[in-house]
Amino acid sequence: MGVAQVLIALGWATAFVLVAKLAHRHVKVFRTLFIPSSVIAGFAALLLGPQVLGFVAMSLGWTERLADGLIPATVLDAWSSLPGLLINMVFASLFLGKRIPPLREIIRVAGPQVALGQSMAWGQYVVGILLAVAILQPVFGMDPVAGALIEIGFEGGHGTAAALDSTFEEFGFAEGSDLALGLATIGLIAGVLSGLAIINWAVRTGRIEREDLEGGPASDDESAEELCEFDGREAANGAEDDSRKDVAVDPLSVHLGLIAIAIGLGWVLQQGLIALESATWARGGGLELFEHIPLFPLAMIGGLMLQIVLDRLGDAAPQVDRSIVNRVSGASLDLVIVTALGTLSLAVIGDNIGPMLILAVAGIAWSIGAFLILAPRIVPDHPYQRGLADFGQSTGMTVTGLLLVRMVDPAGRTRATEGFGYKQLLFEPFVGGGLFTAVSVPLIAQLGPWVVLAIVAVLLFASIGVGVVFFGPKTS
Repeated sequence: MGVAQVLIALGWATAFVLVAKLAHRHVKVFRTLFIPSSVIAGFAALLLGPQVLGFVAMSLGWTERLADGLIPATVLDAWSSLPGLLINMVFASLFLGKRIPPLREIIRVAGPQVALGQSMAWGQYVVGILLAVAILQPVFGMDPVAGALIEIGFEGGHGTAAALDSTFEEFGFAEGSDLALGLATIGLIAGVLSGLAIINWAVRTGRIEREDLEGGPASDDESAEELCEFDGREAANGAEDDSRKDVAVDPLSVHLGLIAIAIGLGWVLQQGLIALESATWARGGGLELFEHIPLFPLAMIGGLMLQIVLDRLGDAAPQVDRSIVNRVSGASLDLVIVTALGTLSLAVIGDNIGPMLILAVAGIAWSIGAFLILAPRIVPDHPYQRGLADFGQSTGMTVTGLLLVRMVDPAGRTRATEGFGYKQLLFEPFVGGGLFTAVSVPLIAQLGPWVVLAIVAVLLFASIGVGVVFFGPKTS
């Protein structure tokens, strides 16, 4: 794949994003459902490609020039390779430019939300693997690694689903990435709709006080646009970190270099882990995990390590402007989503529509049930306001959780947004696109679903136990 081909492919993806942005502004349903422009652009590319427009054109006997749709085949070829590359920039940027607070402060502010979020994530594995061994494998003949799809699609989202494409292929489940992308889309829409239903129920039953809603939910077009384009990144004004407001803005090239260093640190860590594994437990054909881990979760660890070093160096180190990092990360994530959805295989979705719907319904049911049952027992104060952030993240992108919090706590009285932000430091390195998400497919494939089910079940009950015992409301 040449440089010119990549640049042309990126140009096509950017054009789709720009058109989708205009559609987003003028089509109210997109704003009502808070669907990001990148998701709209990805589906537009899918419709105008060979799988929809090209198929219709050939079926109706139209000109053969439309056999590939309106998108050149060379562009689609490049798109199929781009998500796995660009996702490294997204994850390497997650912690760059953020203040890394002491562990005690993270636990104090975000401990309940960490416990709730971990419980919901591990439960998605439990539900998914149980479905895989009880229904998907015996009835549909599906590979047991399908048990990881709910967490990858719901918690991980479109970016993680696309990035794990090569891992799925490596273990003989090539359709896994397309199914995870489908689940990510279902989860995004279902998370918003079910979240709105939960808010209305909670207000009517007095679980959320009406005075907490003073200021109203973000319903105007400008607020909707801002939230829809968040996609898991902070607002680009750098308001999150007050300590950096007076720092001079470094050039874009410096920040790109820092992101490259973070990715490089992740690569070094990856190679070191592979070497350690080869010299120890994997010698002689033992269990191989790190050999199959993609780079992106380790790039995230690399970014965290780099930020800790920069914090220790203080003024002697290049100062990171979070707004610039957000721009780079946001653009990369947009391109990941467009190129992944634009090359989504509808044939795979159609062939596996039954299993995918079963996983989707079970995943949504688990997220709603776990939130309603666990949030009041784990979160000691304002459980529904604070827990809605974790519910939103468990079904869609991070933006879904932030959107729901903004609706129920527009004035920020409950510290839900602050706790949710701190929570990511102890959440994303492991699940939702973290290390365990990356190794879940190799683990199930090599250890078998029952062993992994036992592991995630223990982690589920441990998370619930820690949440209830250490953070839950105390009865007098």
